Amino acid sequence: MEAKLQQLLDEAEIRRVHIRYCRGIDRMDWDLVRSCYHPDAIDRHGAYEGGVEGFIDWAAELLPNFESTQHFTGNQYVEVHGDVAFAEHYAQASHRTKPDGDKPAMDWVVNIRYVDRMERRNGEWRIADRMVVLDSQRSDPVPGDLAPLGNSNVGRRDKDDPSYRYQIV
Repeated sequence: MEAKLQQLLDEAEIRRVHIRYCRGIDRMDWDLVRSCYHPDAIDRHGAYEGGVEGFIDWAAELLPNFESTQHFTGNQYVEVHGDVAFAEHYAQASHRTKPDGDKPAMDWVVNIRYVDRMERRNGEWRIADRMVVLDSQRSDPVPGDLAPLGNSNVGRRDKDDPSYRYQIV
């Protein structure tokens, strides 16, 4: 029973690492993203392949070009073997481009899977090797007459986002 409980706790922690990663990317919170990887981790993101610090530099240059990003995670398959685990997280990532002259804003939507080798080091699960697998993508124009409602709490892509107000430190 104790081994089964530990397995469930490990699986839950690995899933939390992935959700923290998604939040970090969408809020451009690079310290949060960094906390999801071991310092010597490799990220194979398609357009980027290399170490975690290089990935963060790449993302920090690329993501401000979008008005917003949102990652929706669905199926999360986790298989734990001691201090090493395999995880596959299905996700749909939406990227809102900014309008450019006569070109309207676009929603670029990708269906991806994060395929991870996770390792527990010093009692902490983090990504050791990540590959992002692209399953499909599409781009949809955004109607130009959409505006936030006057009473909306508009999201931000930094620590001034309303969600950080409720974070317990």
